[in-house]
Formats: sequence, C-alpha cells, structure tokens
Amino acid sequence: MRYGFCGNRFGKIEDRLRDWVGAKCLRLKSPQIQANGVAGDCNPWRVFLIFLRLGLTSFGGPIAHLGYFRDEFVTRRQWLSERRYADLVALCQFLPGPASSQVGIVLGFSRSGYLGALAAWMGFTLPSAILMILFALGISVYRDALSSGVLHGLKVVAVAVVAQAVWGMARNLCTDVPKVSLMAISTCVVLFFPSVFAQLATITFAGFVGMLVFSPAQESIEDRLPVKLSKRTATLWLMLFFGLLIGLPIWAQSVPGPSIAMVDAFFRAGSWVFGGGHLVLPMLQTEVVTTGWVSGEGFLAGYGAAQAVPGPLFTFAGFLGASMNSAPTGWGGGIIGLLAIFAPSFLLVFGVLPFWEDLRQSRKTQAALAGINAAVVGILLAALYQPVWTSAIHRPQDFGLALLAWIALMFWKLPPWLVVLSCGFAGWIFSIFV
Repeated sequence: MRYGFCGNRFGKIEDRLRDWVGAKCLRLKSPQIQANGVAGDCNPWRVFLIFLRLGLTSFGGPIAHLGYFRDEFVTRRQWLSERRYADLVALCQFLPGPASSQVGIVLGFSRSGYLGALAAWMGFTLPSAILMILFALGISVYRDALSSGVLHGLKVVAVAVVAQAVWGMARNLCTDVPKVSLMAISTCVVLFFPSVFAQLATITFAGFVGMLVFSPAQESIEDRLPVKLSKRTATLWLMLFFGLLIGLPIWAQSVPGPSIAMVDAFFRAGSWVFGGGHLVLPMLQTEVVTTGWVSGEGFLAGYGAAQAVPGPLFTFAGFLGASMNSAPTGWGGGIIGLLAIFAPSFLLVFGVLPFWEDLRQSRKTQAALAGINAAVVGILLAALYQPVWTSAIHRPQDFGLALLAWIALMFWKLPPWLVVLSCGFAGWIFSIFV
C-alpha cells in the first residue's frame, strides 16, 4: 500500500477521485489481448482520454506517476509486459527530461504512432499546465489581494519538497563512497560557479568519471520495447535535436528578441535536466531569475504550487512563461514555455529508441549513467541551499514549518497537495500573528 498511517484517508480520497474521473472520461470495454500480446485502444482519441484521466488524478511526482502508469498499462490494460515496462522506464531515466512524460510519449507512440504520442502527452500535461498558467495569471492580477504570507508559505513548502527529492535520490543513486564523493564535488562546483555552463560541465565530467570508476553488472535484455522505428528515421530526429540545441543560442544572439531567447532557455533546460522534474529547478532558476525575467519570490511560489497539482512537474515552465516581466507573457508565454521545454523529450525519445537495446547492454553506458546520476543529486542539493533555502528560511518559524512539511511528506505520507495547502494557510496565519 502506498500510503502511510496518516495518509490512508487522504489516499483513499485520491483513489476515489481517480475512479470517478475514469468513469466519466472513459467508457471503454476491457481490452482484448491481440496475437502480439498487446492490448487494444489504438485510436489517438482513446489514447488521449486514457492519459487525460491520469493527468487529472496522478498526484505525487514522477515516481508516483510511474507507479500509476504501471497499474494502468501493465496490470490493467496489458499494453506491455513487466519486463518491457521496466526497460522503458530505464530508457526514459537515462535520457534528460521528464521521465514520466517520456514514458507516456513512448506508450502513446506504441499504440497509435506519432498522433498517439502527441495525444498521450497532451492528455497527461494539459490539466496541470492550465492550472499553473491560471495560477500565474492570478498572481499577476490579484497580487495585492493575495497575502504575502501565503506566497511565503509556498516558498517554505518548496524547501520540504526539494529536501524530500534529495533524500530519496541520494539513497537510491549515491550508494557508495565514490558516488557520494562525486555528489559532494558536484554540489561545491555548482555553488562556487552558479551558471548553466557550470552545471552542464559538471554533468559531462561526471559521465566521464563514471566510465572510468564504476563497474556496473552486465544485464541481459530478452524483451524488446513494443515500438517500430527505423534507425534512419531516428537519426533524423537526433540531428534535429542537436541542430536546435546548437542553433537556438546562435539564433538568439543574432536576432535579439525575448521570444527566441525564451525558446532557447527552455529548450536547453529540457535538454540537460537529468533525473526528472525536481532537477529542472536549478536550471530554470539560472535561466529566468538571474536574467530578471521572473522574480525570485514568484519563482519559488510557483514551484511550491506545482507540487499541489497532478501531472508532470515540467508544467512549471507554463507558470514561468506566463509570469514573464516582458512579452511574451500570459497564455502566449505559458504555451511557448511548455512547448520549448517538452520538445527535447519528443526528439530524444524518437531519436534513441531504435538504438536503446545496444546502449542498454553497454557497461560503459551504464557506468556513465551512474556518474551522471550522482552528479544530478549534487546539483539538486546545491539548489536546495541556493535559491530554495536562502529565499524561504528567514526565521525559526520558517524552519519549523519546513520541518513539519518534510515529515508530513516523508513519514506521514500525506498527499503533496494537502501539504502545500496547509503551508500556504500556515504562512497566512504567521503573517497575521507573528
């Protein structure tokens, strides 16, 4: 059972919500297993509805999303086997970008081609993206009416959320002295040199160190992923990805304008963020706060609010795009931010899929990935201190509230949305009485 003692009641509420939304959105008969062992639901519209239900009800962050996907597509619909699903998760965690969204893209592609991939992404992303953009617009319009204490409470809950992510990732990815050392070195480098280039250099260096130091066990892959994509087509997708990654900064420099610079910043964030949604925080903070596009207070308030909505954390980009201090902003900026940060996920997934079976069995690849994983934990630890901790913890009450929120997430197993709402309310109370 995924809920702790204190979270049982709220967990049941979430489960009932999932069942209710599923009954309203989907009236599909139980899928029949075809000769190739894959279930039905091959229409893009049905794929969209299936993922819309997940986008409306999948609370809890990337790891929880992968659990929901397993229940839906391995156990219930039998779209793929347990082994194939595990291999798909490994691929998407190997790639930069939001792992749960990439898993959804591949699953949609396996059902209904490119339209299915787009339908899966839209269904899973739209609910939280709309909520985050509306939140950004609400802050800009009703900033005076919205208590500063509420915004500060959202900043405090971000401390607890990032601390939970650091703790969980460190336990899983930094399991020996070399990995812990690489994590610590990465943290120091990013704190001493707070720039995007320092983060990218740290990730690259960690990959080389991993290949030299780590010796993962050789794995044998029997099941192959249920997708058909030629290596020639995949090469074209990879060429497009690297062309944009190299060309967008040049374009942004040669054609001054906020729109191109914004697309470049969000595309690079989606291209270099290893480890899932929480790791996008330091990259985006460097891109949008240090440049003055978004205020530090608004940035952390939006990140805290992102924990309260279902779906992928990368929809935080929609909030940032809608919060820009200069055009494009509002709905236009939010849509640009979303498309730019998710575009690398599509290009990389389509570009790597045909080559994955060979890469997965390469010990050098697995060793490099081990080093990169340790480094991204260090980068997230640096982000926990700057800007999250330094911007939110100013007095003993802030530390106490952050500690309670962290315990509520880690040990009481309360739903993140409830913790976020509670911290916002507590921040409002503190602003009145303290």
